[in-house]
Amino acid sequence: MLKYQIEGGNLPVVICYPEMGQTLCTEGGSMSWMSPNMKMETNTGGGIKKVFSRMFSGEKIFMNEYTPIGGNGMIAFASSFPGSIIPYNVSAGNGIIVQKGAFLAMEKGMDVSIYFQKRLGNIFFGGEGFIMQRISGNGIVFLEIDGYCKEYELGVGQSIVVDTGYLAAMSESCTMEIESVKGIKNKLFGGEGFFNTRITGPGKVYLQSMPISNTAAVLIPYLPTPNTDNDNNDGFSIRFGR
Repeated sequence: MLKYQIEGGNLPVVICYPEMGQTLCTEGGSMSWMSPNMKMETNTGGGIKKVFSRMFSGEKIFMNEYTPIGGNGMIAFASSFPGSIIPYNVSAGNGIIVQKGAFLAMEKGMDVSIYFQKRLGNIFFGGEGFIMQRISGNGIVFLEIDGYCKEYELGVGQSIVVDTGYLAAMSESCTMEIESVKGIKNKLFGGEGFFNTRITGPGKVYLQSMPISNTAAVLIPYLPTPNTDNDNNDGFSIRFGR
């Protein structure tokens, strides 16, 4: 059993203490700090098929493996955005479907592959939910969630409706369907878009309170914009307000 602890509150980091023979896998750039006896090896993590799968889902091509040499080790993985880090125990028949970018680190021997929605409506109107990833195998995986993470346990046939961007992860036993917002006025003037996502159990659903795409949209009005005024030497101006 891998030993670990999650610290940092809203700026979380998971600190793992692998023993001899335990290897942790992550994408390049995810390691934050580690003990000197941690050996790193970079590979494609499963051959050319896995390379194309990660490329299509927006992830990096190569994976890094970290193994302690000569004794127990320590390695830390920090979240890239304010939010939460959650551990999930994966086993046969208990895989997890996650949004792209949620994968942080995992034990070696597990598989990260692309996950396609079965219905065409999910593909064309799913937004951020179109391309997701399936994590399967046996071991523990650490997921980074944007903002606060709310977990629901859905029973058989029980559903929850969410804005697609707020879905962080769900058990592979859950199903996801894209449905249209009812009413033309609601669609045009409701401000919630044309489509929502319905997740149906059984299984766990992990929702995030601050999707990074929403945060980026809020910040755009305050970001520097190109300025062609010759009197402005830096070439940028600052916009204030919405």
